Amino acid sequence: MIKVDLNCDMGESFGRYTLGLDSQVAEYISSANIACGFHAGDPVTMEKTVAVMKEKGVAVGAHPGFPDLLGFGRRNIAVTPEEAKAYIQYQAGALWAFCVSSGITLQHIKPHGALYNMAGKSYELSDAICKGVKLVSKDLILLGLSGSETMKAAEDNGVKFACEVFADREYEDDGSLVARSKPNAVIKDEEKAIERVVKMVLHHKVTSVNGKEIEIIPHSVCVHGDNEKALEFVKNIRRALSENGVEIAPLGEIL
Repeated sequence: MIKVDLNCDMGESFGRYTLGLDSQVAEYISSANIACGFHAGDPVTMEKTVAVMKEKGVAVGAHPGFPDLLGFGRRNIAVTPEEAKAYIQYQAGALWAFCVSSGITLQHIKPHGALYNMAGKSYELSDAICKGVKLVSKDLILLGLSGSETMKAAEDNGVKFACEVFADREYEDDGSLVARSKPNAVIKDEEKAIERVVKMVLHHKVTSVNGKEIEIIPHSVCVHGDNEKALEFVKNIRRALSENGVEIAPLGEIL
């Protein structure tokens, strides 16, 4: 049977501000990427989110980003490899502490936003991220785009790597994601998005924004659940995959 992970960004509330429907979405996913305070989240939110994921049986991963609360980590920032490595170690280490106190294991690390996209095209940045991952734990899985520079760096550094595909994002011809600043970067047609997910998981292909067929490896599907409509979206993606004989499982059971 084909297995695939469903992951979602979680714990992105901050202080008195609430973002996302974490406890509801957790019913349908297998892995959670929890914000670590740089782009979103705070210590109390991190602790609560880890507790919710433990209760729901969802595997936990760290979601480190650039130190950019105002820009939600989506603005490109020039950093040295040493800085990038330290950012990963600092943020993942903080979430790891909450996992230890809750009696669960930190499963993976998925860079957030601009850090993720920049690393996908920069071997130097990806190499720094991989070194940061290894400093936290050699057993951690790094989540990134199929065919990216991050994938190459992970292989060179001996870091476990899971290839991620996106349910609601358009792709460029080179396999990277269309920048959010461009029109139609986010797919809002639910039926189209679900059809794409099924195609990616079953046939390992996705159609780019220009109509090119791209080969991808789908270990994990990223879904977003920060509004009520998106909650239905997550449910329907899981249902469609199940109807096509796909088992939903955390990354630890796939790699």
